[in-house]
Amino acid sequence: MVAVREAEFGELSRFFEMEKMEDTAKFIIPYNLEEHRTKFNQQDIIYLSIISEERLAGFIVLLLGADGLSVEFRRIVVSIKGKGIGQAALEAMENYCRAKLGRKRVWLDVFEFNERGRYIYEKRGYIQFNRGEYEGKPLLYYEKAL
Repeated sequence: MVAVREAEFGELSRFFEMEKMEDTAKFIIPYNLEEHRTKFNQQDIIYLSIISEERLAGFIVLLLGADGLSVEFRRIVVSIKGKGIGQAALEAMENYCRAKLGRKRVWLDVFEFNERGRYIYEKRGYIQFNRGEYEGKPLLYYEKAL
């Protein structure tokens, strides 16, 4: 079973290490450890730990929208790929946003070349609503009503 819970400050160094994994780093805009510490303490940012088989298996970063209705799904990092942990964590995150935060919409951006991520988001019902770019790399924006 996969679940999410509010992260603990002491887990940030493990999150930082997970981001540096070769099969992860190219798909995200990584933070250094100090950036994680700063963001963790911001009122509008929520870190969730992904728990699988009673062990830390990854993390999610959310940014609460000022509108009180939306959440920016900033990041998901899973330490073990190909076992469905990420997909289950997405569902748990959506439930958390709906039940605990009272939010109605989740949105995200994903690099266009991240075919695996795009496939999973589309499979989970996310719809592309815009395009952009980051440092010359095309980004796709997706959203989902909760």
